[in-house]
Amino acid sequence: MYGMIALFDEQTEKRIQEVWEGLKQEGITSYAYEVSNRQPHITLASYSSLNVEAYIELMDSYYQSKEIVNLTFSTLGTFIQSSALFLSPTISSGLRSLHLEHHRIFGEFNDNAESLYLPDSWIPHCTLANRLSKEKMKDAFEYCTDIVKPIAGKIVEVALIELVTPVHVRVLHRVKLSAQK
Repeated sequence: MYGMIALFDEQTEKRIQEVWEGLKQEGITSYAYEVSNRQPHITLASYSSLNVEAYIELMDSYYQSKEIVNLTFSTLGTFIQSSALFLSPTISSGLRSLHLEHHRIFGEFNDNAESLYLPDSWIPHCTLANRLSKEKMKDAFEYCTDIVKPIAGKIVEVALIELVTPVHVRVLHRVKLSAQK
């Protein structure tokens, strides 16, 4: 399984990692540490199988000229009947454009018509915790409500990842976005 993810500037990444660490220290969840080298991110697309070489070639040609995207995380939420807690960014024109254009340019690689990351299904989010019991969900929500403040940040990089095993993700390729505005 493969994913295309959007990565944040250092300050935004650090603030989310502090929430992960707090959830762990409070004994609520160690979700963030269950996968080696997990980075805070927003998933843009997922694929069951992939021609990695062709995908990376297109990534390089397309994303090197894409500009950094400003974003603001101002919502704490969960999906109905899920065990996940996440931060959701305001869907700005920049974020919407990044996602829609990705699917327009990389559409030939889409191999799952039911993917939750397709334009008509996508709910952008950065997972704080997952696989929570009802009790731990309440604890996590209460903790995050108390300590998380809105986060203004930037998407500065995109990466193609491969889920090698359930606890190991490998970054196959990264492209930094342009700082020009």
